[in-house]
Amino acid sequence: MRSIWNGAISFGLVSIPIKLVNATESRSVSFRQVHTEDGGRVRYKKVCELDGEEVPQAEIGKAYEDADGTMIPITDEDLASLPLPTAKTIEIVAFVPAGEIDPLQMDAAYYLSANGVPAAKPYTLLREALKRSDRVAVAKYALRGRERLGMLRVVDDVIAMHGLLWPDEIRAPEGVAPESPVTVRDAELDLADALMATLGEVDISTLHDDYRTAVEEMIAAKAEGGEGVPAPAREEEGGGRVIDLMAALESSVRAAREARGERAGPAEGEAEAADSADVAEVTPLKPRAGRASGSASSPKSTDAKKSTSRTAAKKTAAPARKSTSKTASGGSAKEPAARKTTAKKAAKKTAAKSTAKKAPSKTQAKKATPRKRSA
Repeated sequence: MRSIWNGAISFGLVSIPIKLVNATESRSVSFRQVHTEDGGRVRYKKVCELDGEEVPQAEIGKAYEDADGTMIPITDEDLASLPLPTAKTIEIVAFVPAGEIDPLQMDAAYYLSANGVPAAKPYTLLREALKRSDRVAVAKYALRGRERLGMLRVVDDVIAMHGLLWPDEIRAPEGVAPESPVTVRDAELDLADALMATLGEVDISTLHDDYRTAVEEMIAAKAEGGEGVPAPAREEEGGGRVIDLMAALESSVRAAREARGERAGPAEGEAEAADSADVAEVTPLKPRAGRASGSASSPKSTDAKKSTSRTAAKKTAAPARKSTSKTASGGSAKEPAARKTTAKKAAKKTAAKSTAKKAPSKTQAKKATPRKRSA
């Protein structure tokens, strides 16, 4: 790997010559700008705003733009004259636990390589000291014309350095958190814990960029004269709104377990969630009198007989009242007895045949008979 900076690590009075090497690289697929009509490359040209002429790189300098738009020229000699003790040195200023470094500060990553045979011994000494102390080194260094902050730690058998942002470059998270008060129940936390445990750990080395793979396959297909890779069918978007958080957590736990080949049983904490949630209670109805023992169909038939007899009794009682009133001139004392007798006879006949259709036909016949007698 090609080094991008040569210098030394200042470890007290010990100086360790090192080379700085990029530890990361971008694998993103880059594109060029082209003219869509003829496919020609579109390039940028650096043009002076005053005369409109293209300016070669050798004639381009630096300047600072003031608030009022004034350009203040800055030369390389001006920058070189500034006191910069870390121009060629990575100066270690402290050793701290790794937990004290906020991940928000982490920037680019580099490998530090021992530069030459004499540097091997002090390099190994610093590496083993970092391992045994279980700490990281905070250092200052200069790169690309400015002083930076770094963190040195051990990766395998190599000392790595992470560029850090200065503390005043980290913005405070003001106005980012939800402003409205939100209450999270213990049952919801239990389901979230169950989901986290179900998803488990992952080997970071197995993760890859699916989008980059799709772009590369599309480019390869087009290079062979094809039309590219057909786009997969899009699933309907849910609108980004969670309707039921508990149901979503429970479904997520089940899906995660199924993906891992586990039995999709009730999630841990699901029972507690159901107890704490607002669930409507269902009270079972007590069996009516007369539904004691018997087959599953006997209660239904009994209900049918009861409802049939009641309906028949009601329908029969009404004509009985009409016929009695017609036969008895001026009203009779036997009218209530006649109504009861007629209703009982109709109920007995209807219950014996257990059908609701024949009862009305007999009732119709009885309706017609009194009319003939009264005539």
